[in-house]
Amino acid sequence: MDAWEFYKGKNILAPMVRVNTMPTRLLAAEYGADIVYSEELIDRKMMKVKRVENTAWGTVDFIDPDATNDDTAVVFQTTPEEKNRLVMQLGTGDATRALQSAMVAVNDVAAIDINMGCPLKFSTASGAGSALLKKPETVHDILTTLRRNLPAETHVTCKIRLLETIEQTVELARVIEKCGVSAFGVHGRYVGQRPRDAAHWDKIKQVVESVSCPVIANGDVFEYSDFEKIRAETGAAAAMCGRGAMWNQSIFRKEGVIPPRDNLNSLLTKCFEWNHSLKNTKYLTREILIKSTGLENEEGWALNKSKSLADVAGVFNIPENVIGRKRVSNLKRPCEDLVENDENVRVKSSSEQ
Repeated sequence: MDAWEFYKGKNILAPMVRVNTMPTRLLAAEYGADIVYSEELIDRKMMKVKRVENTAWGTVDFIDPDATNDDTAVVFQTTPEEKNRLVMQLGTGDATRALQSAMVAVNDVAAIDINMGCPLKFSTASGAGSALLKKPETVHDILTTLRRNLPAETHVTCKIRLLETIEQTVELARVIEKCGVSAFGVHGRYVGQRPRDAAHWDKIKQVVESVSCPVIANGDVFEYSDFEKIRAETGAAAAMCGRGAMWNQSIFRKEGVIPPRDNLNSLLTKCFEWNHSLKNTKYLTREILIKSTGLENEEGWALNKSKSLADVAGVFNIPENVIGRKRVSNLKRPCEDLVENDENVRVKSSSEQ
């Protein structure tokens, strides 16, 4: 599928750390998201994972060999049904590491995206995220290396923020376009701006007008009608939603959002069905509750005290028999110490990718 066909008119789930795990992505897609991003995955961690075809659950799991418990073993998880809409976002500041990381999962995703917008220290300290905005040579090196070495059908993209001036932003956008990317995203905020600050759709429009490839507009999409609104006002090919989708994934429904509690129950059901990480299940739940009912109440306290998925199910009155419903055999989750001896969980070496 060519770039314009893949991106034109699409509503996209933006990458968010700890939020864009598989339950969130699957639910957003059920509601209507056309394209879904993974959370940012750090290159050095992805370079050492083992790719596991987990027939126990029908998933592809990327396992950290140094993990000490099952709750942290799975670095990235996907299912074949996601492949044609899934973008894996990488946090990297080096072309060689970017390529090595991408090759681990290239057969399981539709696109590889490079995070060039995150302003947080954990990302910029390694030369990744928004640190790349002022390194056009490195940007060129990373993107051209990926485009030259990845399969032609794999889209290569990146996501940037606004630089100090529109001239600098446009200059970088043109560098990115010349790398042969399928598209790139523009978060309409400056590096120093926080989420509470309004996004600059007018600046995104100027970037769109300066290039010929598809641009994905990101910033202040909080209801379904905003997808079309930001596309219309900026001329962008696609629209991306972050926080609005974190608080209620049903923002992707044409019919409108469903009540927050109904959405939360649907997300928890996804977590329980796939026997998702307890730690991440609680995190996703907290983010929704903070925006709706808050955490300083009996429900919030009970959630914090929960020691198992069954405990969480009890807090929200969801039947325990939902837990593990997607399992297709009686095998356990593939924590690294179980993988090597399990004939139904196959680890592929990098040479087999």
